[in-house]
Amino acid sequence: MKYKSNTGFTHAQKDKIGVLITNLGTPESPTATALRPYLKEFLSDPRVVEVPRAIWWFVLNLIILNTRPKKSAEAYATVWTDEGSPLLSITKAQSKALEARCKTEYGDDVVVDYAMRYGNPSVSSVIDNMLAKGVRKLVVLPLYPQYCASTTGSTFDAVAADFTKRRWLPELRFVNNYHDRDSYITALANKVKAHWSTHGKAQKLVLSYHGIPKRYLMNGDPYHCECHKTSRLLAEKLGLAHDEYMTTFQSRFGREEWLTPYTDETMKSLPDKGVKSIQVMCPGFSADCLETIEEIGEENREYFMEAGGEKYEYIPALNSDDEHMDVIFDIVKENLHGWQLGGENALRADLARALGATK
Repeated sequence: MKYKSNTGFTHAQKDKIGVLITNLGTPESPTATALRPYLKEFLSDPRVVEVPRAIWWFVLNLIILNTRPKKSAEAYATVWTDEGSPLLSITKAQSKALEARCKTEYGDDVVVDYAMRYGNPSVSSVIDNMLAKGVRKLVVLPLYPQYCASTTGSTFDAVAADFTKRRWLPELRFVNNYHDRDSYITALANKVKAHWSTHGKAQKLVLSYHGIPKRYLMNGDPYHCECHKTSRLLAEKLGLAHDEYMTTFQSRFGREEWLTPYTDETMKSLPDKGVKSIQVMCPGFSADCLETIEEIGEENREYFMEAGGEKYEYIPALNSDDEHMDVIFDIVKENLHGWQLGGENALRADLARALGATK
């Protein structure tokens, strides 16, 4: 096997630390043509769909990829902006905000970048660029507050797969979650309070998280528990009684049972239970995207209002808010602890040249 070398390396190159933030991904455009390869990459990941590969290949390639791209493209078209998908533009803004904080604290010793698990910029291409800049130590921070094998675990897989092809590996630190971090819970609470100060308080706060098959929970995935812990801590921070909030799970796919209660069915049933006004937040999403803007902001609003609801409001994700980026920066600083920063490599270069090195 031929291993990849670090492009652009010189012995005089200054060693740097890299900080890589990641999110799920996005198609190149809101078209069926662009959605097909994106969905194929996403749904081919065995972390996402834990079904025997031979069976799933036929289902994915003969059924899903012939029907779903057009429908998904229509949904993406409703949220697309001049800068592309909201998830991409927000992640770029998060990366820039984090880069500014790191530059203030560490100067040029820390390189910050972002990647998408599926689509572009890919994890492998960004790691390539970071290593070319002299990164020898790398912190990877998937922007999923709650750990899930389908998201956080899959991101680790992508990093590990890249490393198996490299000759010179950087030292690695990988952040698994931050679902119960007090500063993160406080940032969520402050976002809710700011919304309340403008729009008032609804009868119930619904906290909707992306769903996963219940089978994953039964097999040991901690995601369900971490979601509920986030909800409980947020409710405590807001001073909510047990009947003033609830946790639901959205975006289910396929026929098997997923984590319940389902967000869409909840929206259809709440008005009959006397709940006429709700506010919805998605604490598992670090950036607004198709699943929050369209699915929660539009689709589930229709379910609730058509069932007899009177007031439905979506509270946006933390996105690149200053308080959110302070939380992310604090996580990064903790993970940089103990790593030596900077250091010119003139001596290393002189010794290497004396031994015949040409770079």
